[in-house]
Amino acid sequence: MGEQPIFTTRAHVFQIDPNTKKNWMPASKQAVTVSYFYDVTRNSYRIISVDGAKVIINSTITPNMTFTKTSQKFGQWADSRANTVFGLGFSSEQQLTKFAEKFQEVKEAAKIAKDKTQEKIETSSDHSQASSVNGTDDEKASHTGPANTHLKSENDKLKTALTQSAANVKKWEIELQTLRESNARLTTALQESAASVEQWKRQFSICRDENDRLRNKIDELEEQCSEINREKEKNTQLKRRIEELEAELREKETELKDLRKQSEIIPQLMSECEYVSEKLEAAERDNQNLEDKVRSLKTDIEESKYRQRHLKVELKSFLEVLDGKIDDLHDFRRGLSKLGTDN
Repeated sequence: MGEQPIFTTRAHVFQIDPNTKKNWMPASKQAVTVSYFYDVTRNSYRIISVDGAKVIINSTITPNMTFTKTSQKFGQWADSRANTVFGLGFSSEQQLTKFAEKFQEVKEAAKIAKDKTQEKIETSSDHSQASSVNGTDDEKASHTGPANTHLKSENDKLKTALTQSAANVKKWEIELQTLRESNARLTTALQESAASVEQWKRQFSICRDENDRLRNKIDELEEQCSEINREKEKNTQLKRRIEELEAELREKETELKDLRKQSEIIPQLMSECEYVSEKLEAAERDNQNLEDKVRSLKTDIEESKYRQRHLKVELKSFLEVLDGKIDDLHDFRRGLSKLGTDN
C-alpha cells in the first residue's frame, strides 16, 4: 500500500544555518503543506513537506526525537540523520499544539514499532538456534513423533520470517539510498539557499542604500514643500493685503465722488453764504439798534422808577399832612359841637 498521509497542516518551514548553528534560514517563501506519512510496509513514520518540485522536509521520526515549542507559534526538532534542525512557524497556537501532540503520538508509535521489530529479530535468532539443535536431535531420532512435525512447522515460519527480513533489508537499503539522494538534494538546496541568501543580502544592501537615498530625497522635497507652503502663506497674506487696499481704494473713490458732487454745489453754497452774511450783518445792525433802544428804555425806566419813588415820598408826605389836617378838622368839629351844647 506504500505510504499514507495521517495528518496535514500548513506552516512556514525553516532550517538552522549549518555554519552558525544559531540563525534560522527560511526554506519556503510562504506557508506550505507539512504532512505526517505512515509507511505500512516498513512500519515507519516520516514528516514530509514539498515546495513546488523541491523537497524541503524529509524527516523520519525516531523514538529519541523531541519536538520543542520555542514560542506560541513556533516549534522545532532535530534530525540527526539529515544533520539539521527543522523549524515550523504556524499561524496560530492551536495549530502548533495539534502538530506537537501528533509528533508525540507518532513518536510513541515509532517506539512501539521499533520494540516489536527488535522482539521479532530476537525471536528469529532464538528459533534459529533452537532449530539447529533440534535438527541434530531429530536426525538421531530418525524424524519420528508429533514434536518433529511442530518443529518443522516452526522452521518453515522462521524461514518465511527470514525471507521477509531479507526483503525488508533490501527495502531498507533502497530507502537508505533514497534518503542519501534526498540528503544530496537537500545539501544542494541548502547551497543554493546559501547563494540565494548572499544574493538577498546584496539586494538588501542595494535596497537599503536606495532607501537612504530616497529618504534624503524625501527630506529635500519636504523642505521644498515647507518653503512652498511658506511662500503660499506669504502670497495669501499679500492677497489679503491687496484686497484690503482695493477696498480702501474703493472707499476713497466713493469719498472722492462725494467730494466732487459737493464741489459742484460749492458756488451755490457760497452765494447762499454771502446772502446769509448780508442778512446777518443787517440783523446785527438791527440788533445794535434794538440794543440802543433797550438801553434808552432802561434809562427811561430808571428815571420813571426814580420819579415814582420821589412821587411816593411826596404822596406820603402829603397824606401825612392830609391826615393831620383831617385830625384838626375833627378836633374843630368836636369843639363846635361842644360849643353848641354849652349854648
